[in-house]
Amino acid sequence: MMSRPRQYSLTSLLCCLLLCVVSAAGADEPPLVAYVGTFSSPLQDPLPTQIDLPEGNGRGIHIFHVDRTTGSLTPAGEFRMGTSPSHLAVSADGTRLYSANETDHVGQDKHGTVSSFAIEPADGSLKRLNTVGSGGAGPTYVSLHPSGRYLLVANYFGGSIAVLPVEEDGSLAEAVDVKNDAGQIGPTRATSAPRGSFAFSGHDRTHAHMIQSDPSGQFVLHVDLGLDRIFVWRFDATTGKLTAGEHHEVPLPPGDGPRHFSFHPNGRWLYSIQEEGSTVVLFDYDAKRGQLKQRQSISSLPPGYAGSNFCSEILVSAEGRFVYAGNRLHDSISVFAVGPEGELEFVEYQWSRGDYPRSFEFSPSGEFLYSCNQRADNLAVFQVDRATGKLHFTEQYVPVGNPSCIVFLDLAK
Repeated sequence: MMSRPRQYSLTSLLCCLLLCVVSAAGADEPPLVAYVGTFSSPLQDPLPTQIDLPEGNGRGIHIFHVDRTTGSLTPAGEFRMGTSPSHLAVSADGTRLYSANETDHVGQDKHGTVSSFAIEPADGSLKRLNTVGSGGAGPTYVSLHPSGRYLLVANYFGGSIAVLPVEEDGSLAEAVDVKNDAGQIGPTRATSAPRGSFAFSGHDRTHAHMIQSDPSGQFVLHVDLGLDRIFVWRFDATTGKLTAGEHHEVPLPPGDGPRHFSFHPNGRWLYSIQEEGSTVVLFDYDAKRGQLKQRQSISSLPPGYAGSNFCSEILVSAEGRFVYAGNRLHDSISVFAVGPEGELEFVEYQWSRGDYPRSFEFSPSGEFLYSCNQRADNLAVFQVDRATGKLHFTEQYVPVGNPSCIVFLDLAK
């Protein structure tokens, strides 16, 4: 017996046609791209290179396409580098990427380098524009001034910061200003460290660890872990020169070792994380004077924790309701709620799902957080509960050798 032909209504046919059009549009939508900086071994370099591990397992800058719904990462290429591009920054217009190449020498010269890349708008692939000296050994952090005309560099092994002009094509010129940190080195035991801590990482000399402009662009702040100081500089956007601000040096407890900081979206509060002291410190920030005033200090670790820990990253959520702090050895991400005056209250500790979470970052939507577990050679993907701030592991691991930093670029915007 022959079956009767299936009848379709006009409405059903139109719906099917609409679904096909939407699916085709989605397939052609430019991707959300993730760039992962890594520690990578030198290529054909006979000299020993000072990095965080004897051998770097990364292969340079790893590129992924991101599923906007699930947060999953699909490999989309690599830019091979043997100079440990451990920190990355994307330009505001999404056309250029910059890397801090964390080596302590180039040939016989005792300095590291920074590189500029053009981003292919179709798929996010990279083309190197140029590489220049970083103004010191071991550049560990790069950020762009809000004007987009300067790249700011912190050289960890060299204990210096530098300002590099960005040319019209996005390439980098040689530094127009370099400042070398100087002062009394802090003790090898942190004032605020937990009981039994042997955490010692940078109190052997000066170590510039992070540099970033304030939201206005009038001041540039940088931390030196070895000096236990945050420094505030006035910035001349015409010349790229730095001059000491009225309130130039901001001390932290001896030995605590400030590593990174993050501004609240309101621009009035700044949170600093101390690598060896395992604390998060809240500062009030006066943007007119470039002045920081400490108001709260809170441990990044559970009550009663004993032993060693090295803090790493600190981020404020985009809406300003939560602060996230990284712990290495404890291998966790601490979540704090932000009170009405900026004060922090503990919410939870979430296992990083890997050894030594060096940094982490939110996806552009804020729905996901990616932890770079440096010594586990993986990224772990967490979903963010926007109401509570809590992190929920998605059961997704992404293999990457010695990941150090992850940044995102939405090519659809």
